[in-house]
Amino acid sequence: MDSLTNSLDDVSADGSADYPDRASMMEVRLQAQEDEITLLKSSLADALRRIRVHDQLLPLLKQQLIAVNPSAARVLNQVYSDGCASSRRFSSSSASDGIRLPAAASQLSNSTLHSSNGHMEPPMSMELQNRSATLDKSTQTESTMLFKDGGPSKVLLSRQVRDLNLQDALPPGQPVLEEMQAKRNHVPCMEDDEEEDKEEDEKRSLHQDKDLTWTSSVEETIQPTTVRCLQREDFRDGSCSPEGPGSAPASLKGSDQNLSSRAGPLSIFQKSQKTLIRRNSEKLSNPEKQRKCLDKKAASSANLLIRSSSLESRAKELITSAGSPGSRRGTYSQGQSIKMFIRGRPITMYIPSNIQNYEDLKMELPSERLELDWVYGYRGRDCRDNLFFLPTGEAVYFIACVIVLYHINKRTQRHYHKHTDCVRCLTLHPDKVRVASGQTAGMDKDGKPLQSCVHIWDSNTLVTLQQIGLGTFQRGVGSLAFSFADSGAFLSVIDDSNEHMLSVWDCSKGTKQAEIKSTNEAVFAVEFSPNDSNIIITCGKSHVYFWTLSAGQFTKKQGIFGKYKKPKFIQCFVFGLTGDVLTGDSEGNILTWGKSAADVKTLGKGAKETYQIMRQTRAHEGSVFTLCSLQGGALLSGGGKDRKIIRWSADLAPETECEIPERLGTVRTIAVVDEEEFLVGTTRNAILRGTLSDGFVAIVQGHVDEMWGLATHPSQNIFLTCGHDRQVCLWNTEEHRLDWCITLEEYGLCADFCPNGSVVSVGLSTGRWVVLDLLTKEVLSDSTDGNEQLSVMRYSPDGSFLAVGSHDNFIYIYNVTESGRCYSRLGKCNGHSSFITHLDWSKDGKYIMSNSGDYEILYWEIGDGCKLLRNRFESKDREWASYTCVLGFHVMGVWLEGSDGTDINALCRSHSERVVAVADDFCKVHLFQYPCPKLKAPSHKYEGHGSHVTNVRFTHSDSHLLSMGGKDTCILQWRVVRGGVGGSRERLPSASSTSTSSPEPVAS
Repeated sequence: MDSLTNSLDDVSADGSADYPDRASMMEVRLQAQEDEITLLKSSLADALRRIRVHDQLLPLLKQQLIAVNPSAARVLNQVYSDGCASSRRFSSSSASDGIRLPAAASQLSNSTLHSSNGHMEPPMSMELQNRSATLDKSTQTESTMLFKDGGPSKVLLSRQVRDLNLQDALPPGQPVLEEMQAKRNHVPCMEDDEEEDKEEDEKRSLHQDKDLTWTSSVEETIQPTTVRCLQREDFRDGSCSPEGPGSAPASLKGSDQNLSSRAGPLSIFQKSQKTLIRRNSEKLSNPEKQRKCLDKKAASSANLLIRSSSLESRAKELITSAGSPGSRRGTYSQGQSIKMFIRGRPITMYIPSNIQNYEDLKMELPSERLELDWVYGYRGRDCRDNLFFLPTGEAVYFIACVIVLYHINKRTQRHYHKHTDCVRCLTLHPDKVRVASGQTAGMDKDGKPLQSCVHIWDSNTLVTLQQIGLGTFQRGVGSLAFSFADSGAFLSVIDDSNEHMLSVWDCSKGTKQAEIKSTNEAVFAVEFSPNDSNIIITCGKSHVYFWTLSAGQFTKKQGIFGKYKKPKFIQCFVFGLTGDVLTGDSEGNILTWGKSAADVKTLGKGAKETYQIMRQTRAHEGSVFTLCSLQGGALLSGGGKDRKIIRWSADLAPETECEIPERLGTVRTIAVVDEEEFLVGTTRNAILRGTLSDGFVAIVQGHVDEMWGLATHPSQNIFLTCGHDRQVCLWNTEEHRLDWCITLEEYGLCADFCPNGSVVSVGLSTGRWVVLDLLTKEVLSDSTDGNEQLSVMRYSPDGSFLAVGSHDNFIYIYNVTESGRCYSRLGKCNGHSSFITHLDWSKDGKYIMSNSGDYEILYWEIGDGCKLLRNRFESKDREWASYTCVLGFHVMGVWLEGSDGTDINALCRSHSERVVAVADDFCKVHLFQYPCPKLKAPSHKYEGHGSHVTNVRFTHSDSHLLSMGGKDTCILQWRVVRGGVGGSRERLPSASSTSTSSPEPVAS
């Protein structure tokens, strides 16, 4: 967001603009490849669907055979007891009745037959020779004669295989109805094909009357255990009776509904006389019909959000349900699912059972709202002259997009945050009431530059008085200054463009008076002369410029260093009592500049007066970052390398000095409270308060680099943060202070409190993680998992397990004992194909839900040794102790249309399960209702961060929400307020209510 900190991004953006055609071509090719992948996925899904239909029919046909005639079980048992244990494929053709083999010859399909001695005969077209039927077909011993092209060929079949007919399964005298032909043509899950194939079925009807094929499409053997298992299940369900064949039709009448509910979408029996289903395999093998179906499925897969049964679950179920021979494949009733695509990857969300009609769900704005309560941090690492003290007793400073007014005695905050991007500079009007602040331009979520501007506002009322230069300043505003001689009528501005444009504006009218290019070098400060509003001074890299404004035109004079060494940077300057200019430079010197007469001898005739160095005073080791004028002509200077604050007399004689502690950084800026007390801003983002004689203490502290780790205590109003600055900080939400801070060897990225609240675990960037005691700050445990960074730490609800998510794609599970002080590895979850991003425990502490960098949702059972649950459908009704996973049915609505998968960095469900807070990549915090399962759900949107928001967490009582910025190093504490729009608001219980702010949230 910041033009300085993100200069590399600007270069990358400029470089990519030079090759628009190549980028467009690559996007087209990428889209084409994604379309091809989608088509392949659809084809595979259709094939799996057909396989599933075949597999569903076989057990039901077996069950029907046994239900009609239980004696058939003995025949099946005898088949496999005689050595026919290997799987066989055989198809038999019958006459028009389709059941009893006639005396006339019948057609056999071209399938390989096994002989009785175990040898294989080649496939051929065969006819069965006529033979006399006996009363007991199982005792027949004659050989079966088969012929091809008039030549005889004898194949010895086992008696059981040769004589096993479907006719045997029917009770004596049971007729075969013609309705069975229509019944067998209905295949579950193929309703979409029925209308397309209706015409083809009519054309084939005549041929089917002559040749009807009953085919088994499953290649596994029918074990005796299967028959007995199916019989037991049927008897238990009441779908058939153990009394014998004669009672089967009667029992089937009463068990029709029960059997249908158990067998899935296929209904076997409609009436007692409908005792057999025969399958039309020709319908499933039509190539033209299959091609049309595939085209239809591929077209439907292009939708971003479709409603269907999960294809992914079907594939996983096909694998897991194979089981041992004889096991029955599960046909659970598929619930509805929602499928969304992120970067071309389908993500299936199963609808919980308690949602009857997904379409009727209404997404509304939550009744809860957020109000900015406190801002932790200060931007001192890369900004100058951004700390002032008001007559109201408040210190004015900024961080991210928020300007903070902190009362140093009452310890309260007010906030001005009408800026839309990072605030870069600040200045105070001579009346000590009005404040001017400038922001950077930044980029929107589509990569388009935003317009920067300057706000002039009232520090008492927090009301914006004037908005200046909207769209005029390129990249942002770098420096600001009010004029003094005319009581602040004008404002000078230096922007962040390459030319660092200098402009002067009328504060009351908001109009530009003059503008000029200053320099291509960096400019650090700008000021009006206190005696003449037409004289402006700027300083920066290797220069000091004296500008004169006359009739809307600028003239420039450069300060001449003469015999003095020219420093690399002029860091700051102030005006002395005599009107001289005093500058502090990178060499540690204070230079006194004055106006001198023209040197005619050197410069010749026509030479004009110049500004030259009158005196050089050695002040500090390293740079002089700040100079501050005191009453009576005294001066304060702040050094960089030596971390000293020195008080100088009017004639630049040192009087007293004080050194700042190293852990707090070096001096960046100084604000005067009174003649003895001062406020000091440091490069480590701290504000100090104190005197030169008594020393300084920190009243504002913060991180100094990008932050990612955030955890809230399970029972106290404290939270912990960690980031790239290697600091681990514990904060108090009620006292609004830093309780303690330690520095680790590596930087932390994630953290979580043990449920008992006595210890906290911190995951580091090297695969190492440590456990800290909250009271003593002692390291209780130190472990390492892999050699890549850790992304998430999460304790189970009862504190007995710790899950550690890593960028090596594994989740490591630890047993936790001795109140969180002892850890032993239980195992690791292996199944993700990308790095772990988020995970949550179930309320019973037995399961884990996890997300990964490739937008995958997996579920794990921890009790059985980190077992991956392949059937995700079974987890749709599971309750979760926390909800921080960004992918899931209950939070699907938080994703914006067109999101690329990285737009949401974190989310957190409140403990009351009423709302969910979202941290996005566009500096916003959103508040949605929970659950939020529909896309384009409305939300309350809150601004304040100046960088991607990396994490959000609710406090244990849901009274506050904490959000953490990335590069802006800012922590915002939001107060949760209940109440509808326009109605009375109720604040959740909290011991802190001392902050006021200016904005209202925007609903999106």
